[in-house]
Amino acid sequence: MKLRWTGFLMAMLAAPAAVSAQEPEPELPSWMAGCWEMRNGERWAEECWTAPRGGQMLGSGRTGDANGVRSFEFMRIELDEPNGEGPIIRMAFVAAPNGRGWTMFAWNPTDQPGVSFSNAANDYPQRVRYWLEGDELKAEISLLDGSNPTQFAFRRMNGG
Repeated sequence: MKLRWTGFLMAMLAAPAAVSAQEPEPELPSWMAGCWEMRNGERWAEECWTAPRGGQMLGSGRTGDANGVRSFEFMRIELDEPNGEGPIIRMAFVAAPNGRGWTMFAWNPTDQPGVSFSNAANDYPQRVRYWLEGDELKAEISLLDGSNPTQFAFRRMNGG
C-alpha cells in the first residue's frame, strides 16, 4: 500500500510540470481594442483595432503630418483552426502596408508582457510586439533577434 501511495503522489507532483511544459493557448489581445494615437509636433500616427469577434481582430493604421496622410496599413490578428475543427493551433498578425502584399507573422509566445509575432523570412520587420504599459499601448518592430528596434507609444484617442 505504501508503494501505491508513493507512486500516486509522484504522478500527481509530475502532472503540473507536464501541463506547464505545453505551449500556452493563444488568446486574442482584447486589451488592444480601440483607437490609439501618438503625436510629435505636426507628425502623428494612429492605430485602430476592433474588439475580438469570430476569432479575429481587424486593425488599420496611418501616419501623417500637417500636409496629410503619408502611409497607411491594414492589419488583422486571427486565430487559426484546422478546418474549423479541433483545438486552436496558431495565432497570427497579418499586415498589408499601403494596402499591398499581405505578410503573416506567426504568434511567438514569450515571457515578455503582451503579444509577439515573428517572420524570419521578412526583410524588416521580422518581429512585431504589442503590450500595455500604464495607459499606453506600446509597439515595437525589430529584427528577429531584437536588434534594430523601433518603438511606438500610443495613447487612447478621445472617443476611440
